[in-house]
Amino acid sequence: MPEKFLVEVSARHVHLNQEAMDILFGEGTKMTFVRALSQPGQFVCEQRVEVVGPKRSIPNVVILGPERKEPQVEVSMTDCFTLGQVAPIRESGDLEGSAPITLKGPCGELKLEKGLIVAKRHIHLTPEDAERLGVEDKQIVKVRVETDRPLIFDDVVVRVSPNYAEAMHVDTDEGNAALIGRAGCQGFIVKD
Repeated sequence: MPEKFLVEVSARHVHLNQEAMDILFGEGTKMTFVRALSQPGQFVCEQRVEVVGPKRSIPNVVILGPERKEPQVEVSMTDCFTLGQVAPIRESGDLEGSAPITLKGPCGELKLEKGLIVAKRHIHLTPEDAERLGVEDKQIVKVRVETDRPLIFDDVVVRVSPNYAEAMHVDTDEGNAALIGRAGCQGFIVKD
């Protein structure tokens, strides 16, 4: 039997630095912890922003902590259609040449020249997990998810760090296509 791991949906969200927090929520505002996420040290914040595109906006978008080096907005393709903005499919943090977007908070507005992406589907693994699964950092794999609507995701990037917890992340569109519920599902790497 192949080794299975958690596959979960990473819904639309925003990452901010302190400068962005100051602009959107007022000088010195810190991210307010609400609940932990599956990745160690990552959490949902109480604060929310409105993501404003050329066509429409999406209100009440969650901010994930902790602070990042620079602001980043991760959405699905359906969100891009709503916003009226084309965003590249990228790994988190790869923002050069990404799409511009505007964020609105209760205290101000922040126009980003770059930062809007559709996150590339990926698997977080520790070095031990990667060794057990027979994969390496930055390797591209296929993953089959086990749901009532099984699906094989191609072009999944493996990300290895001792700071990760074993889990694959897909966006909302992908999760809906495969009927991945709120609790996630099990997946396994498909060997060619």
